[in-house]
Amino acid sequence: MGDSFLNVRGLTLHYGGSRILNGVDMEAAQGEVTCIMGTNGVGKTSLLKALSGTHPRSDGEYVLDGESIGRLKAFDLARRGVAYVPQGREIFPFLTVKENLETGFACLPRGDRKVSEEIFDLFPILAKFMNRRGGDLSGGQQQQLAIARALVTEPKVLLLDEPTEGIQPNVIQQIGETIQILKARGTIAIILVEQFLSFAHGLGDAFVVMERGAVKLQGRKEAISLEKLTEATSI
Repeated sequence: MGDSFLNVRGLTLHYGGSRILNGVDMEAAQGEVTCIMGTNGVGKTSLLKALSGTHPRSDGEYVLDGESIGRLKAFDLARRGVAYVPQGREIFPFLTVKENLETGFACLPRGDRKVSEEIFDLFPILAKFMNRRGGDLSGGQQQQLAIARALVTEPKVLLLDEPTEGIQPNVIQQIGETIQILKARGTIAIILVEQFLSFAHGLGDAFVVMERGAVKLQGRKEAISLEKLTEATSI
């Protein structure tokens, strides 16, 4: 296991008067995939929102690359290398693929604002559709665009919220291969929320199973079989 790049301890989060996350501890290392698992409504998306700064945490320590970062907002976390691909993708339907990719420039220094050719190696379909509007793409193509837009920022942490949801099998396979390539680079800590258990177990190095906003089970892949993961995530 590599050194943890991201660590949270005692993370809590509220929506109004409701506590959604209750003292979550977790870590993620570069060159690894950490999978957040559990049934609907247990707080998986809320955890990613807290990690991305999209929703402020109520309490707990957040350490990034050895530095406790306080309560930074999403833009500042993006500038520090935290990229978030939300559930539902949230691409801009009336902007072209090229323009959608360029929205990732906002958190980059002016001299670094470019779309690497490597992104088109990972997602060749996007190179063909640069002038097509985002809303005209299929669901699988939109998901590839959303991940590509996050990669434009050259992230050190990549948060993926259910990237296989509603996607055709061949694109699920492509997304899995892309995650493997990114993992092999050894420079990105990937945190994956996923309900497709065999997909997650195949990619994952570490697992965090949640229940009612808290961690129910946590461990390395060698200690958590697919069967154990299936049992832990069943209602």
